[in-house]
Amino acid sequence: MSIVLLVASTDEHLREMVRENLLNISGARVASEYAEVSSNLYIRVLQDLERHPDAAIFVDLAGDPEASLKALEKVKQAAPDLYVIAANYAVDVESVVHAVRAGANDFLSLPLRRTEFRDAITRLEKTPRRASTGASRLARIYTFLGAKGGVGTTTMAVNFAASLAQQKQQTVLLDIDWNANDVAMHLGAAPQYTLSEVAENLSRMDQSLFEGFVARDPLGFFFVGPPDNFDHRGYFTEPMFREFSTFLVEKYDSVVIDAGRDVSSEITLTALHSSSAVFLVTTQDYPAIRNSQRYLSFLFRLGFTQDQVRILVNFHQKKTGASLASIEQIQTTLNQPVFYGIPSSPAVLASVNKGRPFVGGGEPAGDLERSFRAFVDKATQRKSDDLKKTA
Repeated sequence: MSIVLLVASTDEHLREMVRENLLNISGARVASEYAEVSSNLYIRVLQDLERHPDAAIFVDLAGDPEASLKALEKVKQAAPDLYVIAANYAVDVESVVHAVRAGANDFLSLPLRRTEFRDAITRLEKTPRRASTGASRLARIYTFLGAKGGVGTTTMAVNFAASLAQQKQQTVLLDIDWNANDVAMHLGAAPQYTLSEVAENLSRMDQSLFEGFVARDPLGFFFVGPPDNFDHRGYFTEPMFREFSTFLVEKYDSVVIDAGRDVSSEITLTALHSSSAVFLVTTQDYPAIRNSQRYLSFLFRLGFTQDQVRILVNFHQKKTGASLASIEQIQTTLNQPVFYGIPSSPAVLASVNKGRPFVGGGEPAGDLERSFRAFVDKATQRKSDDLKKTA
């Protein structure tokens, strides 16, 4: 039986040790890594279980034992059939009992020893398991991250949300790019309430309150972003984002995030870690490709995989010339397949100037709209039956 493992640890060295130990076990592999063991860990676990229903999880409790136990407990509540191997430096009876009560099926002491780890994998192989069903009603989070300015990150996020709303999905578009704050402008809106008001009301947030003060686009999706005033930038913190994103995924079908291009922001990193898919938006010009290399290298060091980070080439042109790289050159340079190419079209600038999405904007965008809808279907893995229902 093949072993598929999810690994949650703040310790990069420990994650590497788990990977190395699995190399010596036939048919075993790490499917996903999480560089933080936090309250919304269960979101990413459930998302990954949809792709790997037979997976088990290795959870490092050593970083912050109390918070890690709470995170483990939420994971187990969300996926009761998930097999959990917990690990900690503390191996006293009380620590082990706490881990088991939180949902651990097995317990290992740290530092990790090869023979003990191999024994734990053997126990995992011998344990009858049912496939974990991550089929809860958690929303999928789709985050758009720009490799540089001007690649159309906001345009992609806005039209993605518009497409999902047209498919009758309850969708929230979230702008966390404090520098640009472009989502409202792309939608021709001037929202009265922002993430500052979200922060002020988190403790009493419910769906009715949320929908009562955030803006709603005519196409049906909700959207909220930063205030225009830069003075409020630090008011919406990373812990607030965690709490807010947990609320959103439990209440809606899809969450779309415009993350801008500040990959070092704590809020951006938390958004990326919470995402079902991260679309790194780039173009065919060489500065954008170079930046894409830097971003990918950074994200892979944080534990992201090629399956999680997808290359989206915007303003795609088949005829490249000397100043633009072809799709094949981009894939070779980045050592990663291009997930999709959105064609260049004057309809993009026209839609931005008009302040409306080119998808469902009332004026047909021709090849651009057809291509973008095909990208959304591929990104959301929609089945043919679903397509017929909304045709």
